[in-house]
Amino acid sequence: MIVPTLKRERSLWRSGLGRVAGVDEVGVAPTSGAVVAAAVIMPSNCRRIAGVRDSKTMSAAQRERLAPIIRRRAVAVGVGAASVAEIDRLNIYHATHLAMRRAILRLGGHDHVLVDGLRIANFESEVGPYTAIVDGDALCYTISCASVVAKVVRDRMMTLLAARYPQYGWERNSGYATREHRAAMREHGLTPFHRRSFPAVHATIAGEQQTFDFEGAGRNDEPLPPDAFDAGLIEELGALMDGLPGRPDAGGDDSLDEFDEPEFDETADKELDVASIRPWGSSAEE
Repeated sequence: MIVPTLKRERSLWRSGLGRVAGVDEVGVAPTSGAVVAAAVIMPSNCRRIAGVRDSKTMSAAQRERLAPIIRRRAVAVGVGAASVAEIDRLNIYHATHLAMRRAILRLGGHDHVLVDGLRIANFESEVGPYTAIVDGDALCYTISCASVVAKVVRDRMMTLLAARYPQYGWERNSGYATREHRAAMREHGLTPFHRRSFPAVHATIAGEQQTFDFEGAGRNDEPLPPDAFDAGLIEELGALMDGLPGRPDAGGDDSLDEFDEPEFDETADKELDVASIRPWGSSAEE
């Protein structure tokens, strides 16, 4: 099992950048539901919360236990999403980065961003200095924290949607194209929360499609209004975040929380050219 470290964050903290944000997304591959991103800033020189790692390697119970602790210990947490309409309009690549930018904007300011994956075109012009880390959700602690928060929020969102559309098993499959989900699409057709632009959806549905009507949108003979569900999505994300107890500014007894001792790695500075990095929004003359 890979345990994420803080060596990348420490490189930045030692250079004077206190608000280092880890960013990750969840929900790129599913055939239904929004793509969700989270951004997390942990305190400088913090200790790792025991058990936090890539959310894909954790059980749902582990994620649900750790997400509130992450939120309580974080300096700031931001969650953003791109709706199904935006995914179909922009494509999943651009919609994912839109969700990331929305999450970062909700942090209330940051100095540097650590993001999971490869370099992103024009991302720096939108969010400021950032470092892309391949497998960052497994290797970098703050990105791991973001992956846990994003996964918990999206899973809760899909569970809420499952109550509206119980035929698809979204509370179990999170919108992924499982055998159960594909069979339901063939039997019941598509909802407004299915990603019609995805080839997997087209491959599953052949011939006439039955679609659900949701607030007058999404019929097969009518294009889905691009922002038909965005307002509701934003409102639900806020409610789901409020469902994670322990806001960063809230008090509380942390005596039962378990933490690993911080590890220090002298080679960390070699991974980032910290001398050339300035806080986002600062000028070169400062």
